[in-house]
Amino acid sequence: MRQRFTLLIITTMAIGSVAFLPVSPLRPSLEKVFGTINEEVSQHSRAYETLADATNRIGHRLTGSANGARAETYAYDLLRSYGFKDVRYETFEVEAWARDTCSLSIVPNKSDNFRDVKVVALAHSPVEAHVKGEIVDIGNGLEGDFAAMKDKIPGKIALVNIGLAAPTKGARNLHRSEKTALAIQYGAAGVIMVNLVPGNVLLTGTASVTGKLIPIPSVCISYESGTALRQWMNDETKERLHAVIDMTNTSRKIKARNVVATLPGSKLASEKVVIGGHLDSWDLATGAIDNGIGSFSVMDIARTFKALKLKPRRTVEFVLFMGEEQGLLGSRAMVDAYKKAGKLDQVRYMMNLDMTNNPMGINAFGRDDMLPLLKEVGEVMRLTSPDFANTLSNQAGLHSDHQPFMIEGVPVIGMNGNLPRETLDCYHANCDRLNLVNKEHLTNTVRYSAMVLYALADAEQIPARRFDDATTRTYLIAQGLRTPLQIANEWRWKE
Repeated sequence: MRQRFTLLIITTMAIGSVAFLPVSPLRPSLEKVFGTINEEVSQHSRAYETLADATNRIGHRLTGSANGARAETYAYDLLRSYGFKDVRYETFEVEAWARDTCSLSIVPNKSDNFRDVKVVALAHSPVEAHVKGEIVDIGNGLEGDFAAMKDKIPGKIALVNIGLAAPTKGARNLHRSEKTALAIQYGAAGVIMVNLVPGNVLLTGTASVTGKLIPIPSVCISYESGTALRQWMNDETKERLHAVIDMTNTSRKIKARNVVATLPGSKLASEKVVIGGHLDSWDLATGAIDNGIGSFSVMDIARTFKALKLKPRRTVEFVLFMGEEQGLLGSRAMVDAYKKAGKLDQVRYMMNLDMTNNPMGINAFGRDDMLPLLKEVGEVMRLTSPDFANTLSNQAGLHSDHQPFMIEGVPVIGMNGNLPRETLDCYHANCDRLNLVNKEHLTNTVRYSAMVLYALADAEQIPARRFDDATTRTYLIAQGLRTPLQIANEWRWKE
């Protein structure tokens, strides 16, 4: 028997904020489906095994590299082996960046006492750069930090923390690309990012907010090197230190491929729920955490739906995005294709799994109108698996493949997971390898995410609708995202 989601609107006090009072329970069959998902994944999940196999056979999965192409083929073949007949590549053209050589030397003014520092280039730095300039310490590299030193920055090398050292209450960190954009805006000749993770860990990632080449070199040094450099700058001699950055990189147009498997809806086939995770990784290690645990969870959720012959009302698209690390390129391409076809309204929800691990709740991404439904879904999940805490959150963020959908007004959702500190310390670093992956946690990601996906795809009514342009603007402002989007030149509204 099909039980309807009957929801009563009781207030509309804020944009996107609609409170609903459920007047009938979720249909009883939902608990039964969750039970079968729980049993299937617990007994037969292949997420860890396939991730281990891909890590061993492919290595890193850098977009534009031979390894990246092999990863695309691996995902395509795996989804076909799970019984999906409608598996396709969605090809898009990107400017693929790859590192070559990079060196950093520090020298006092008018001295030849050079000290070489271990360094790694951040992505989308110039193809070739030779820059020398005095180092100016901008601290955490927030907007106020740059503004306070605006007269000292032009022509200099900006030294900034990737994270927040001794963070101020209420301060929101900026992405490394946003800090680089501010350095460019204030006239810096180069950027040295200091990783704040002890252990001589070097971190990579894009320094470009657009996914295109930036005009100045941006590099990363370790916490230990940053500490030594600052001590040298602040010792008794008060020496003015200069940095010499030399690098060569490559950048060329290539074609990359998102991999999409489609499960047609049984009743509302024209409506879609997209679940995605980025398949690509950086090249310093194998990207087991970022984003092996997310992308291989997506593929195992697809396996689960096929194994159980689940046929939710709405069409589900299982997507493995490429190019996320180089600027959300694959997800941008998908959203652009939907817009050009006039079909973006068909996407009722986008669910993103990026470094999602052992989830204990659901993030509604600032959509108050979804909270009652998600809370109720979570309670049914707890009946199936009492260890699921059902901790709801409701805060939007940027810098993953949900972003292109979200800034076009499409509702998005994520799972509230957690990673150990020692694992997070390897983010984008040379230690992101399979030994960091907890098999039980990965299995939990698959079973809980599969339950939420099914509930959304099979709901008779989804309260959230795509926002129009004006409402999207108000929503993004309310979520505190206007400033970072402005820095990234992605704020399309005139102020």
